[in-house]
Amino acid sequence: MANTVVGDKATSTSRPRLLSLDFFRGFTVAAMILVNDPGDWGHIYWPLEHSKWNGCTPTDLVFPFFLFMVGVSIVYAMQAKKTGEAGHGKVILSILRRTLIIFLLGVCLPLIGNFEFAHLRIPGVLQRIGVVFGITAILYLKTGVRTQIIIAVSCLIGYYLLMTLVPVPGFGQPNLDPETNLGAWVDRLVFTSNHLWGQSKTWDPEGLLGTIPAIGTCLLGVFTGTWLKSDKLKTGSQILGLTGTGALLVIGGLIWNTFFPINKALWTSSFVLLTAGLAIIILSISYWLIDVKGYKKLIPPFLAFGRNAIAAYVLADVIPSLLSVIPVSYHGQKSNVWSWMYFTFFTPYLSPINASLASAILTVIIIFIPVWILYIKKITVKI
Repeated sequence: MANTVVGDKATSTSRPRLLSLDFFRGFTVAAMILVNDPGDWGHIYWPLEHSKWNGCTPTDLVFPFFLFMVGVSIVYAMQAKKTGEAGHGKVILSILRRTLIIFLLGVCLPLIGNFEFAHLRIPGVLQRIGVVFGITAILYLKTGVRTQIIIAVSCLIGYYLLMTLVPVPGFGQPNLDPETNLGAWVDRLVFTSNHLWGQSKTWDPEGLLGTIPAIGTCLLGVFTGTWLKSDKLKTGSQILGLTGTGALLVIGGLIWNTFFPINKALWTSSFVLLTAGLAIIILSISYWLIDVKGYKKLIPPFLAFGRNAIAAYVLADVIPSLLSVIPVSYHGQKSNVWSWMYFTFFTPYLSPINASLASAILTVIIIFIPVWILYIKKITVKI
């Protein structure tokens, strides 16, 4: 299912690593694990929660940042392969294979310890990553920048028109409410309510229509990666131009928000511009500090997460799930290892919200151990 690349020779001979990208991706993955694994979902600090509906919290930035960096990575991995059209068929097969594996991982991971097929969720985070990666990678391989820009703009404007002009069958006028918007109706039609997000049953935050603007997010990453790889970012003023582009996207997102609200669950077009703009600003600053100025002392822990991002994400699902099915008894009650750890080491000594946060931090540390071992041994697990 996965292959392992040992050492850096495979990458150093073909292209230099963009350390700022590894750092940013690693920071994002660590944040993703932190927000996905609180000790108690009822006690969470607000920056670690998603918006209830419209709006954007720091947690809402994590997933679009990751998809944006998928786009940047596509350029660094595939730019040399664009010119050799004779080998495109083999490259596309590799893309489709990786897409399928990532999608199936997303579908199958929730089954660990709970073989509930009747309500198995079909959409999901890894599923969207896989599909968006596959579509964007093929677009990058087979089209030029101008076509990619047209597609990105079409995704954002087309999605806006779909969500605001197309009547919703059974509900009438177009709307952006959770259960009655067009995306929710499509998800119920395609997947049925039994296979959507368990907390809603009627809509899914990683639904089918939302994949359209998510492709726009990834393509904005492609444009940024193309810019970074063009060797035109050598001076502070040139990097400032990239940062300014990010700022313009943020402003565009805020303007669009006035009539198409920023919404992570719907992945609205305004949300795409806002989050991609912020990602560009952060990546350009990281690029200047790390790749240009050479400030690298504090980044290795994040590089470890960044070099094995998907592996870290999978481990963050697998390890707590396995610990949750190992039975243990304490105080005369039957429980599991994960709950025993939480109620033994955290809740007796910390407030509920701090105990929840401490448990999430512990999860990050636990996942850090194997990815750090892979990092120091220069092993990259690739799907």
